[in-house]
Amino acid sequence: MILPNDSPLTPLTPSPPLRPLHRTRIKVCGLTREQDVDAAVAAGVDAIGLVLYAPSPRAVSVERAAQLAARLPPFVTPVLLFVNAPATEVIAASAAVAGATLQFHGDETAEQCWQASGQGARPFVRAARIPLGAAGAQFDLVEYADVYSRAQAILLDAHVEGYGGGGKAFHWSLLPPSVACHLVLSGGLTPANVTDGILQVRPRCKTLAVDISSGVELNDPNGQPVKGIKDANKIHRFVAAVRAADAQLANTHHGFLPIP
Repeated sequence: MILPNDSPLTPLTPSPPLRPLHRTRIKVCGLTREQDVDAAVAAGVDAIGLVLYAPSPRAVSVERAAQLAARLPPFVTPVLLFVNAPATEVIAASAAVAGATLQFHGDETAEQCWQASGQGARPFVRAARIPLGAAGAQFDLVEYADVYSRAQAILLDAHVEGYGGGGKAFHWSLLPPSVACHLVLSGGLTPANVTDGILQVRPRCKTLAVDISSGVELNDPNGQPVKGIKDANKIHRFVAAVRAADAQLANTHHGFLPIP
């Protein structure tokens, strides 16, 4: 067939496959008080994090974690954070907190995570500690996600002294352009920078969640965060910033992203 202008038809270039642009899920970690759990729920978070690592200033006991988790309404998930804990300890804590997801934030191997989850009886998230600065480009996130392929998601945190909660952000732009898994962006997030973090990382993965701790903590008179004590206003501002990022992505990509 010839077009009206007598030009032959140009073969169409196949469009890249697309996937729906899911909303960014939100977790607030390091909760220690009832009022902070209530504030996070009121702000519309999807999950709260309870630290079961005694050296952390945000640590709570298993009994305290169960008390705080009992305040949650349906469909808000408690997440229990462990660092190099024995499988027996993880399984016992899991039994005390109904419906919890597990988060492994230490040096656990893939097999140790699997065994501690009751061989998949509980979903778990594995933290990847991304080096700060230019060294972040050397971290092979694609290989890491493959090694921990049984994890529900890979959580990206900055590699700082200790295990998380340091308020440091790694260079998001150094992440691989395509990672075929669910990611959780963490490390140094605040209400001021989370929108930019989502815009940079969301197109690189299947789905994205964000996880904040120090960035929504109450400040002391010297302007330093009080570890384990949250600021309800900061939590609400953080959630609003996440929703703003989702709206910007939806407007830019018409609700769809290329499949990585």
